[in-house]
Amino acid sequence: MSSPSVVVTGASKGIGRATALFLALRGFRVFAGVRSARDGEKLSRDGGERLSPLSLEVTDHDGAADAAQEVAQQVGDGGIQGLVNNAGIVVGGPLEGLPIDDFRHQLEVNLVGVLAVTKAFLPLLRSGNGRIVNVSSINGRMVTPFATPYAVSKFALEALSDGLRMELRRWGIRVSVIQPGAIDTPIWETSQLRAVEIAERMPESTRELYGGVIRSITEMSRRPQHAIPPERVARVIHHALAARRPRTRYLVGLDARVGALLRKVLPDRAMDRILLRRRGRKDRGRREH
Repeated sequence: MSSPSVVVTGASKGIGRATALFLALRGFRVFAGVRSARDGEKLSRDGGERLSPLSLEVTDHDGAADAAQEVAQQVGDGGIQGLVNNAGIVVGGPLEGLPIDDFRHQLEVNLVGVLAVTKAFLPLLRSGNGRIVNVSSINGRMVTPFATPYAVSKFALEALSDGLRMELRRWGIRVSVIQPGAIDTPIWETSQLRAVEIAERMPESTRELYGGVIRSITEMSRRPQHAIPPERVARVIHHALAARRPRTRYLVGLDARVGALLRKVLPDRAMDRILLRRRGRKDRGRREH
C-alpha cells in the first residue's frame, strides 16, 4: 500500500511522539493516540496532513474500543498495517512500602492496557495484514532494584508479546518487541515526581527503613547523560513495521546491548552486586557456600 495506516499509543511525548512524526514523514497515515486535545493539536501542527490525533487512554477499555471504531470508519476495508503499543509509565520504590494500588496501576497501564488496545484493533490488523510492535525495555530482561514494578510490567509484556506472536501467526500478524535502554524523554522527570509522591504516602516506618534508598531513587531518576534521542527508537520501530522479515526483538542503545550481554553471561548474584552498586547500595548479603 502506498499509504499504510498505523496506530501509535502514548504519542503525546517521548518515544510515541517521535515515532508518530517519523512515520508520518515516511508516508504512513498515522493515528496518534493522545490523552488531551491540546496534545493532539500540537501533533497535528507538527505532523501535517498524514497525522490524525486519536483520543486514546489505554486504561479506558471501552474508550479503546471507541477509538478502534473511529479508525475503522476512516480506513474502511483496508484496515491498518500497524499497531505500536508505546504508552507506559514508571512506578518505583521499595516493594515493602509500595502501595498495592500503585503496583496495580503500573500493570494496568503497561500490561493490561496493551492487551485491551490490541484486542480492540485486532479486526483492523487482520483486514490490513498488519503488524504489532510493543515497546518494552531492557528492564524486560533485567530488574533494576527499586524499579521492580516497572520491570515486572515489562517482563510480563515480553511474555504477552511471545503469546500474541504465536497465537496470531496463522493470520500473518507479526509481533516485534522493542527493548530500549535510556532514552532522552520526559519520562525521567515524570517518574521522579511519581517516586517522590509515592514515598510521601509510605508509612513512616518504611521511610525510616529505606530513607537512603528513597533519596537514591530520586537522585538517580534524573535523565542520564548517555540517554539517546527518541528518534533512534522511532527508526527501529519503522524497521519493525516496514521490513520484509522483521526481528522478534530489537535492542536499542549501547547500554541496552551491554545490559543484555551481562544478564546473559553473569551469575545472578554477580549481576545483583553490579546493579546495587549502580543504585549506590553496598551488597550486605551473606556469602553462601
